Amino acid sequence: MDWSAEESNPKTQDIDTLPTLEVLRLIGDEDDLVAGAVRAELPAIAVVVEGAVEALASGGRLIYVGAGTSGRLGVLDAAECLPTYGVDREKVVAVLAGGSEAIASAVENAEDDPEAGARAMRALGVCSADLVLGIASSGRTPYVVGALRQARMLGAATAALVGNREGPVAAAAHSVIAPRTGPEAITGSTRMKAGTAQKMVLNMLSTATMVRLGRTYGNLMVDMKPTNDKLRDRSARIVAAAARVDTEIALRALAEADGEIKTAIVMLVMKEAPERARARLARAGGVVRQALEERGGEGRG
Repeated sequence: MDWSAEESNPKTQDIDTLPTLEVLRLIGDEDDLVAGAVRAELPAIAVVVEGAVEALASGGRLIYVGAGTSGRLGVLDAAECLPTYGVDREKVVAVLAGGSEAIASAVENAEDDPEAGARAMRALGVCSADLVLGIASSGRTPYVVGALRQARMLGAATAALVGNREGPVAAAAHSVIAPRTGPEAITGSTRMKAGTAQKMVLNMLSTATMVRLGRTYGNLMVDMKPTNDKLRDRSARIVAAAARVDTEIALRALAEADGEIKTAIVMLVMKEAPERARARLARAGGVVRQALEERGGEGRG
């Protein structure tokens, strides 16, 4: 077995005898190990990214399923895809054992029912167009195992994000991401290093997927939904940077484009009206760089 997060960490066995700063240093020393563990899994993460790109590009969904901390991290990542990348809520979905009640508090025994996980997949109408990612630090959560097995029976592509490559969650998936973060500072508290690794992997997975789908222009969030004053200000700065204009010009373009960042950029760079900019983007599949290259645009390199 390569699962060690529930073993006692010899470096922290006397943590309760130490002053606060030393406690924090020990925890920090353990956290320093996370990035390397995630980096070692980059080839495996890339496989899952390609699967997610294929699923979303073909009209399918990216579905996260988990319990406890693992499931809550999936909920967080899915929720942030809409405002950051303009993805429909139905396209990146999170399923949490115990339902919405489990977001804020523990729901006893919710993770122990594999049939509940299977029912959740059937209720979502999982099909061959989808990619289902099971998230489980222990690699043995019955709810996630049931969900992945059912998803495979329904024809979906499946992946696992686990701390134990040899557990039943990994065995139920086509692809496996398994950062080895080692024993936690507090024995078995996998919300710590294991949870941090999961958050890093999910950041990478969703971000790389959206980049590959053309939802950025360079490193700019051009599909962002400006739903508050902070994001409206950011929209103007994005348009200004992409089109190399000042903020006032960017704001006027955004107003003409009904707040559509991509449209405003193409309008300014190509010196076109909103409807022509939208048509150009449509021909380019919504990818700004391709729309600008259609006739030698002069946006960011």
